[in-house]
Amino acid sequence: MSASAEEVLDRLSSKVPVHVNSTATLVSDMAKAATASDRRRARKQTDREPSPRKRGLGPFESDDRRDLVAAPWDLLGVFARATTLARQGRGRGLAEHWQGLKYCQALGTSASGHLALTDEGQSPELSYRAMQARELGRAFGLAVAERTVRNRYPTHMVSVLDAEALLLAGFARSGPRPSLGARPRPDFFIEAWRPGEPSHVFVVTVNGNHQIAKQRTAKADRSSFKQLARGSERAEAFHLVDWNTTPSLLMATELLAGDGITVHALQGPGDGLIPTRSAEGRGSADAVLSERNLTYAGAVAVPASEGRRERIQDGFLIPRKDLGWYGRLLVRTGAAGQLAFAGAGTEIAQYLTDKQGHKHYQQQMFAGSSTVRDASHKIGSTTYVGTDQVFRLNRTRVEAFSGITEDLYELLVRGRVEECRVRMYDQRDSYSSSTTAPRWGPVSFRDDGSVMALRVL
Repeated sequence: MSASAEEVLDRLSSKVPVHVNSTATLVSDMAKAATASDRRRARKQTDREPSPRKRGLGPFESDDRRDLVAAPWDLLGVFARATTLARQGRGRGLAEHWQGLKYCQALGTSASGHLALTDEGQSPELSYRAMQARELGRAFGLAVAERTVRNRYPTHMVSVLDAEALLLAGFARSGPRPSLGARPRPDFFIEAWRPGEPSHVFVVTVNGNHQIAKQRTAKADRSSFKQLARGSERAEAFHLVDWNTTPSLLMATELLAGDGITVHALQGPGDGLIPTRSAEGRGSADAVLSERNLTYAGAVAVPASEGRRERIQDGFLIPRKDLGWYGRLLVRTGAAGQLAFAGAGTEIAQYLTDKQGHKHYQQQMFAGSSTVRDASHKIGSTTYVGTDQVFRLNRTRVEAFSGITEDLYELLVRGRVEECRVRMYDQRDSYSSSTTAPRWGPVSFRDDGSVMALRVL
């Protein structure tokens, strides 16, 4: 018998541990998978060089290897916030962040007490399994990546940004529709920042799979390892200023692991430093941003090492002279994502370049295709403005609400993103850390002033 809507909402707001696996053995297993992949490619094309991969990968520090304890709804909130500007659904206004609602009944608890897929979560259609692996893999992998960055920079704010949305501003290929083509690239960037100080950028790759861990066959064991190996290729495709100076976080989520969902994780070294911006004027994030036409082919110089000569490889390289531009791009794209999460419409366009979708958000969308910032709720002592969606959960009408605090929203709408970041940082400790709230079911509060909540109507 299916659980009632109330039972599902209660399950979504209960904190459960998620396994994190990050060991020296994992590094070795990934390296073996990478070597096997290179051999397969070499057989198909003679004299093929090994694929460029991120160097210096290793396990997480001991604190970051602990189980991640979180409510399922908060994990879905991580995925929602990260996909507000994503083009994977091609809706661009169809509220991409509501995609996670279809997993409300997919997450439960295993016999060991860890987070696991429910019966509903384990029986999707075949074509749906790939989507589930990709989207839930991102939710869990990103949550672990966020925690890692927060542990490394405990006094900073953390922002997650879609990599494609950012890279389009500087590397879009020519043609009627801006595109990065089939170029390998990371999935997300994470920025750790404080007002008036340099910030740090991390490259993140995330994958998911349905390998059957109980069988423990050699073939099944390699799924996560191969995903990490491919992730190292995609992480290697982006560099700030110089080769291999941008830190990376590689995640592969095993949804059917024997003891519950398990995130396999590795990290690469680097600082990823972005210089301090001026708080006002042309050098601030409030100023309209121009686009760039940066070089991709042969852009990255790799020094000689391990018996190989110095060489040139393709990649997304941000040269030193454009670091300030890239830092402003991070801030403005993040502002657009927050407004999209709150259901804003044409106001989003001011923060995006043409290649990122400025014209798309300038236009009024056809009926039913766009969200509208037309909802307001006071949760605790804070007023949030945003958008909502009503759907049915086992025949029960349920309302989902996403938004940001009223004062932050007004600053973003008026184009005052620098002031918004200062206020966001000052207020970061004032929000609830609870997983629920009066008159609501599961609630996901974040220190950036955003909230995502669910309740039975």
